Amino acid sequence: MVPLSFAPFQFAGQEWLLGPARALAWPEEQALLVADLHLEKASWFARTGQMLPPYDSRETLDRLAALVRHTGARRVFCLGDNFHDAHGPARLDPGAAERLAALVRAVDWVWITGNHDEKDGAPADDLIGGTMLREVMVRGVMLRHEAQGQEAGPELSGHFHPRLRVAARGRTVSRPCAVMSERKLILPAFGALTGGLDAAHPALLKAMQPARSITALVPTAARVAHFPLWQAAAA
Repeated sequence: MVPLSFAPFQFAGQEWLLGPARALAWPEEQALLVADLHLEKASWFARTGQMLPPYDSRETLDRLAALVRHTGARRVFCLGDNFHDAHGPARLDPGAAERLAALVRAVDWVWITGNHDEKDGAPADDLIGGTMLREVMVRGVMLRHEAQGQEAGPELSGHFHPRLRVAARGRTVSRPCAVMSERKLILPAFGALTGGLDAAHPALLKAMQPARSITALVPTAARVAHFPLWQAAAA
């Protein structure tokens, strides 16, 4: 059963459910989709002398495990930048490694590789389990890490870590969001140590083209709120 905190919206002729935990549920596929876990980011920084609390992977995996339980997902798609670098799987501490192994055993798990995963070659399948792909088409929707301008059909991706920034009462509020156009949907970053790019940043808007309109999606308790980011003049 999908919890009430997930709210429905339409994309590519199908119903999707967006949750405040930065995850997307796909009822037709009994699937959960997340992007940009960036596991072992803290340990990567530690190698360069920047010491951060080494708990980011455990926090990310605990939140993901809770969502799998709550949604009853039978499939999980991770849309790239799963680890912060290709050697991340080998740096998982035993507790985090067991958390990940239990998750991957429990459901049909698909890793889409991203630019961080492939810096030195994609991580080896036998280190993390599941199925590893560069992209995959599911029910006519292309799942990949980074949006491609030449894609003619519906596309779901990550990579940009979008955040909606709204000025209110003299201060700026920033929240992770999804960004949607007619044919493209970009998910927020799921990882515990992931920053974000302004959803209205020119690089992100360019990645959404061609589009007549682009909207930031923010889930609330009852619905998904739509915030227009850009409206093209009618041709």
